[in-house]
Amino acid sequence: MERDIDFKELEAFVNVLELRSFSKAARRLYLSQPTVSGHIASLERKLGSKLLIRTTKEIFPSETGNLVYSYAKEILRLREATVQSVKSLHTKMKGVISVAASTIPGQYYLPRLLRAFREKYPDISFNLQSVDSAEVVNLVTTRKVDIGFAGARFNNTKCVFSEFADDRLVIITPNEPRFQPFSQASFPAEQLARETFISREEGSGTRMEAEQFLRRMGVDPGAIDFAVEVRSTESIKQLVSEGVGISIISERASRDYCRFGKLLAFDMDNVNIRRKLYILRHKNGILSPVSQVFFDFAQVYYRRAENVESED
Repeated sequence: MERDIDFKELEAFVNVLELRSFSKAARRLYLSQPTVSGHIASLERKLGSKLLIRTTKEIFPSETGNLVYSYAKEILRLREATVQSVKSLHTKMKGVISVAASTIPGQYYLPRLLRAFREKYPDISFNLQSVDSAEVVNLVTTRKVDIGFAGARFNNTKCVFSEFADDRLVIITPNEPRFQPFSQASFPAEQLARETFISREEGSGTRMEAEQFLRRMGVDPGAIDFAVEVRSTESIKQLVSEGVGISIISERASRDYCRFGKLLAFDMDNVNIRRKLYILRHKNGILSPVSQVFFDFAQVYYRRAENVESED
């Protein structure tokens, strides 16, 4: 089997497969149709296997073709990343970074980070998707985004998780007389089983961490009355303020409602509920120069920000 596969052969193969047409691939690559056919034939000869199956009506990949396609796409992506990386060394930082963030990192940590970053790199912009933590991991794993921010760490071997911030969780209740005495002490663990709960959806980092904490405190999440499940922390705050139930959310997220007297926020039995927030990237992926600069900036920025807050 020959090993000197040419980039042009891979480009021809990928484009024919994606466009399902030799003539369309030829036009996209500014080549003649016979040249494209020759590249495909050469690639098949070198690999010793048929890659494309042609009928009178369609073109589709063989089993080997499907395998080669995934590798060819990655090879061509890495080639482009290499070219852009070299170019960026001689030009100012410019580009677009795709980011996925779960609710708490996205709403309460990223705004300050993005403002600080763009003050230093004004020509770098962002494409931001807001999803739950499980979907953040999925988007990074499938390379649909460059960088992710999640509220929990998942058992995923394709992603590298790095701690970037420390988040405190609190129990929130309506600002009602029966809860007000707890503000002088803390929220008793046994009280949780008597209350109706409002929670985030499955896949939410906040929900995962809250349930783990309840178990550590000897409270079985299965014994709690979960009345409402929502995908938004803002919806939780509104429902709790209206007396529908209580919940556990990020202390940062509770500040506005507490400031205006719509909620009460408590630690549980004098114990701070803390969890780590994570920044993640694909384990085997190579970040573009602008994405790498942002990744490094984010980790340093949050460490510094937490040190400043601890001194205040």
